[in-house]
Amino acid sequence: MSRREQREQIFRLLFRVEFNALEEMQQQTGLFLEQIKLPTEDDGQGASEQDAEIIEAKYVKIQEKLPELDAQINEKTEGWDTKRMGKVELAVLRLGLYEILYDDEVPGGVAVNEAVEIAKKYGQESSGKFVNAVLAKFMPAEA
Repeated sequence: MSRREQREQIFRLLFRVEFNALEEMQQQTGLFLEQIKLPTEDDGQGASEQDAEIIEAKYVKIQEKLPELDAQINEKTEGWDTKRMGKVELAVLRLGLYEILYDDEVPGGVAVNEAVEIAKKYGQESSGKFVNAVLAKFMPAEA
């Protein structure tokens, strides 16, 4: 599974946070990881055990930082609040912002680009532009 595919699976798991109580997310995570290991119609293969471990580990790190990530998103968005945002956009922003701020393996530009692509795929027509505009506020200024 490519990093892009792993990132998309992490997004899908983060999306569930908005629809389940925090206490239920451990069980939801387990069910999700078992589901992605099942063979797909596309290629007959599911996620490997290693892929599932990578997805779970990154998801857990992001989940631990959700209050901090949300506070930072709220600070940078004018006229928007994480409670008012679409669920797709919020999950994508959380993932992208985590990668920008805390994941040294992912360059900021890649984090923004990947977040925009996920927003375009799963969100509304304007989701990609919204995600790009918000995450751009967290990118360091070019010298």
